[in-house]
Amino acid sequence: MAKLTPLAKGIITIVVVSAVGTALYVNKDKIAPKAKRQASVVPPKVELPEAQDPKNPGPIPSGDLPPPGCPDKPEVRFLHWAWNAQMGLMLATGNKQAAQGSLMCKHGVNLVLTREDMVDNMQAQLVAFAEALKAGEKHPKTGAHFVAIMGDGSAAFLKGVNDRLKKLGPDYIAAVVGSAGYSRGEDKFMGPPEWKKNPQAARGGVVAGVLRDGDWNIALKWLGDNGIANNPDEKTYDPDALNWIAASDYIDAGQKYVSGYCEERKNVKTSKPEKACVQGVVTWTPGDVTVAKEKGGLISIVSTKEYRSQMPNVVIGNKKWMAENRALVKGMLSAIFDAGDEIKASDEALRKAAGISAVVYKEKDGAYWYKYFTVQTEKDKQGLMVELGGSSVNNLADNLQLFGLAEGSTSLFAATYTVFGNVVKQQYPEYVPDFYPVAQILDSSYVKELAGVGAFGTQADLPKFEPAARVQEVVSRKAWSIEFESGKAAFTRKAEAVLEQLLADLVIAGGTLVEIHGHTDSVGGMEKNQALSEERAFVVKKWLEGKSPVNFPQGRVKVFAHGQEQPLESNNTSAGRAKNRRVEIVMGTSG
Repeated sequence: MAKLTPLAKGIITIVVVSAVGTALYVNKDKIAPKAKRQASVVPPKVELPEAQDPKNPGPIPSGDLPPPGCPDKPEVRFLHWAWNAQMGLMLATGNKQAAQGSLMCKHGVNLVLTREDMVDNMQAQLVAFAEALKAGEKHPKTGAHFVAIMGDGSAAFLKGVNDRLKKLGPDYIAAVVGSAGYSRGEDKFMGPPEWKKNPQAARGGVVAGVLRDGDWNIALKWLGDNGIANNPDEKTYDPDALNWIAASDYIDAGQKYVSGYCEERKNVKTSKPEKACVQGVVTWTPGDVTVAKEKGGLISIVSTKEYRSQMPNVVIGNKKWMAENRALVKGMLSAIFDAGDEIKASDEALRKAAGISAVVYKEKDGAYWYKYFTVQTEKDKQGLMVELGGSSVNNLADNLQLFGLAEGSTSLFAATYTVFGNVVKQQYPEYVPDFYPVAQILDSSYVKELAGVGAFGTQADLPKFEPAARVQEVVSRKAWSIEFESGKAAFTRKAEAVLEQLLADLVIAGGTLVEIHGHTDSVGGMEKNQALSEERAFVVKKWLEGKSPVNFPQGRVKVFAHGQEQPLESNNTSAGRAKNRRVEIVMGTSG
């Protein structure tokens, strides 16, 4: 059995509060009350299960890979986790160091890859590099030129490291310059099937996981999308909220469910002690495999398959060094994007990248990386069909979409960065009173210049929706207080902020169908209200599609009008009528 410190992202998003100002990061500010919290810990190494698959590439020892191909070029050091979203980076490099015949050497980049699972070490290496640069070294021999993390953790990560780097000078801070790929399913929130059928059934539920981590974020976003409260205090039990049992790592989270782990908690409503037992898990592959194979009974409530824009693998480097070495930066990105094109077009390229991944990540072979690169639907121990794994690579066209540089697109990165940055700010004001504006920590000029050359390969990976498709499996259902002028289908000024939040939430959940349900109060008559509710729902649809046609393509958004037929409250009071004038957003899949 091969050893694996959490498969990338698990550890990834745990940002330990430390002397360097590293901030913990969490999710959905609008639903999680502030509370005293414990610091996150980095999970220890865990066992990676064998991936038996007839198509696996088999063992690929390091001796089978080409030797360094361009050691005469300046060394460029890149720290990363073990994560399938980096397949393009692996293929482009060809070995732990840019290999003979590799795309990196072709573009003149002597890239050296080093697996680093500790976020605080990544930050420390960025600081060491910047200090050497400040001391006059043109090509510093210490520290790291680049790191890669998850986009939804970048606000907290960059807050921690840039508070130190800016002391060297404003041009020494770290910035995002590109993306190698996405998590597209492997990070997930697993729970009983009834939670998926009726999200409100999760109230009072108990979930095991590494708290304040990226997969925890998935669950928190799902709670926010469904208007369900979260209890962030792992010492108490709230029957009206989702509750948490802390796990030391992702295998431990799965094992706590498998073993039927329970804790005695104080009920916040009754003040009496009661037993709280694990009913769900937030995890990554292979944690989901552990749950499915050893006990079963849980399905994917929501994952990065539905929240497809939440977890890009983002490349971060030193602004000053990059500005002084633009050719190297563009060469590195070109190599990654070209490799992404190759993997998209060829299973042979994917097999090769999986083998390189095993070597670079110091794993046994490429079977696991190859098999779980795509979502696998498998039967669990109780006979339920469950989805496991899932990542993707990014090419140049994907990067243009991610950073809002393509015609008709909005910046998916800005939405993700800002949404989760605000979460950190709201939840941990003592550690993160603010975060850097996206314009300050993003330099998309390298991607833009590459696009100007016209070096396109395959097209961007965009979700496609059938015009007749309807939501069969609901991910979330929530009423939004979008204010309209009285008796009209026109937004009030106050509605703009709500619409922008709605836009961000929906582009992050870019893999879902969207249904807009319009409702009115009873004033004005049934026939008039039916027409008005339809007009208002269509106005929201038109606004979203106008803001980002690419992210709201034909077939994704559908409108339903209910008039006054489904009131939430009595129409006999002004407060009740206000609640009944609403737009309900349903996100889901066609099954």
